[in-house]
Amino acid sequence: MATASTTADRIGADNTVFAVILAVSFCHLLNDMMQSLLAAIYPMLKTGYGLDFWQIGLLTMAFQVTASLFQPLIGMYTDRRPMPYSLPVGMGSTMIGLLILSHAGNYPLLLLGACLIGIGSAIFHPESSRVARLASGGRFGLAQSLFQVGGNFGTAFGPLLAAFIVVPKGQASVAWFSAAALLGMIVLWQVSGWYRRHGASSAKRLAKANPIALPRRKVAVALAVLTTLVFTKNIYMASLSSYYTFYVIHKFGVSVQEAQVLLFIFLGAAAVGTVAGGPIGDRFGRKFVIWFSILGVLPFTLALPYADLFWTRILTVFIGLILASAFPAIVVLAQELVPGRVGMIAGIFFGFAFGMGGIAAAVLGIVADARGIDFVYQVCSYLPLLGLLTVFLPSTREMRGQT
Repeated sequence: MATASTTADRIGADNTVFAVILAVSFCHLLNDMMQSLLAAIYPMLKTGYGLDFWQIGLLTMAFQVTASLFQPLIGMYTDRRPMPYSLPVGMGSTMIGLLILSHAGNYPLLLLGACLIGIGSAIFHPESSRVARLASGGRFGLAQSLFQVGGNFGTAFGPLLAAFIVVPKGQASVAWFSAAALLGMIVLWQVSGWYRRHGASSAKRLAKANPIALPRRKVAVALAVLTTLVFTKNIYMASLSSYYTFYVIHKFGVSVQEAQVLLFIFLGAAAVGTVAGGPIGDRFGRKFVIWFSILGVLPFTLALPYADLFWTRILTVFIGLILASAFPAIVVLAQELVPGRVGMIAGIFFGFAFGMGGIAAAVLGIVADARGIDFVYQVCSYLPLLGLLTVFLPSTREMRGQT
């Protein structure tokens, strides 16, 4: 009877853990779906407001740099003072930003809406990443992948929803998606209750587990390499997420709706790659996944600027699959390098991802205005070469002090 009771308790605990992970993944889907609407409606905003590419890039930078500045600070603060109920607050900020975007009558209001969405992201990502890790049961890569894939699918759905709802119905229809934010706030309120009840004890156990045997200098070098790889990955991702629709419209003459569908296909492939990256990292090591992801995508990025429409579709699928698989492994490896600082690391890496993507979007917009959109993809195709820096990352055996 005792054995049966223990087994039942364990199964119940496992169900609770996965329920929490899936809940934050679902809210990540809602959060990033709403955020991706901004980039998805760029063609409509460009035409409606007479914007230049640099102004499009500035909108992306307003969103992403706002998020990047606040995320590490929020992560550092909540490592010391957990704030479980900040999660629905972050979702509320995103909802307000959407409402402003839907009724903005001028460019400054568009910037304000983008900034509020960025603040919502800054609050949501560090804390929800911490919740996913606390609920992981030690399968950190799997938990991070499940959490992250929600965001990837949300980012992928944004352009599709924009193509079939926002483009036909107009800018005001963006307000309809505030209902998704309200749903997310309800779910996150329940998650926050679980986090408040179980988070503190779980955090203490994880902080003491798996001590790192590396000297500080090697940890610093590894973190510098990881941030550089995130820089590489997110510049290339920004070139596609912000300008891919313009690229295929310009080069192949496709319609706006078809361009949005092509962007959805790319982002969907990135979501699948994210799911695969975490469990593979748990099984074969984080360094293996990073090698394969950052450097392995190089042949496809080099071929993309010279491909026709058919091969462009194929190549972007492979690029999304391979390149996106690195991020869960990068985040988990960084969290293992600095135990007990889950929020800070999540804030830095999610924030760094947003910030570098935003700065890259602005710079690439200026380059596109000056040299053309084709030139942007020719230059960006060489970025994965920086994946060679992976050689300086420690192996799992080195991190555990094994010879």
